[in-house]
Amino acid sequence: MLKFAFKLAVLVAAAAPISGLAGTAEASERERRFFQSVEGSWSGPGEIVAGKYKGTKFVCNFAGDTPDKKIGMDLDGSCRVGVFTQPMRATVVRSNGVYRGTFLDGAAGKGLDVTEGKVIGNDVVFALHRSSLSGAMRARISNNNTMHITISVKVNDDMVPVVGMKLKRTGSGGIKAIARQ
Repeated sequence: MLKFAFKLAVLVAAAAPISGLAGTAEASERERRFFQSVEGSWSGPGEIVAGKYKGTKFVCNFAGDTPDKKIGMDLDGSCRVGVFTQPMRATVVRSNGVYRGTFLDGAAGKGLDVTEGKVIGNDVVFALHRSSLSGAMRARISNNNTMHITISVKVNDDMVPVVGMKLKRTGSGGIKAIARQ
């Protein structure tokens, strides 16, 4: 369970429209800018805040990028608990107005599927799914150098936060973001 909760925790930075995102050019450009703000290197601590492994602390390092000519993001990196390190990879892309993606190898393997999502201001919210587990990830970029991530799971009719993370930018934004300026 710790391994799954740990993997769920780092879906971070991956994250797609929860019903009804307008397909306008304005919305697309706003979403594109949001994902471009995720480009670059990120590092920081996290903690499992509920459940059997409550209080377990970990540290993650990610490289964020945006796919060419698509709205979305790729995150690649790892998270560490003590001496144990787990590779982490997530990809989310908007196609036909809906965000879809995978964390690790998706729900068909040992990971999770991103089934929808929505960008709202400085936040993105993604619906997560694996077998009978449903949840959500919220990533908020509070300034150019800080990203807060909360992962919640559905218990009965309630969404219960289980993982919290605070990532700091460890380098300048991605090369592609700089080239676009």
